[in-house]
Amino acid sequence: QVQLVESGGGLVQPGGSLRLSCAASGFSLDYFAMGWFRQAPGKEREGVACIGNDGNSIYSESVKGRFTISRDNSKNMVYLQMNSLKSEDTAIYYCARSLYGLVLTAPEYDYYGQGTQVTVSS
Repeated sequence: QVQLVESGGGLVQPGGSLRLSCAASGFSLDYFAMGWFRQAPGKEREGVACIGNDGNSIYSESVKGRFTISRDNSKNMVYLQMNSLKSEDTAIYYCARSLYGLVLTAPEYDYYGQGTQVTVSS
């Protein structure tokens, strides 16, 4: 069955960096775009980055220039490099599989992982 398992979250100071990883199983990454979402307490889930199976990527305005999404199809892995982190980046981050290519809206995704907590605080 399809499984997505995130790792790499933690506590980091403002201005710091983290790299999230997503291990995918039960399907081949070759055929799907993959995205990262986040959800802060009291807020809706927000799509922050998506990478197509051709390597093209899109980002939300809130993270553009600071976050970089990448993938390694040979390892069935997806990554999110997060730099210049801000307190407003604090959220649970989820890896997800897209059914419709490069999109950042939740209805276009069919599977999500359990999430990894990212806390940006001094």
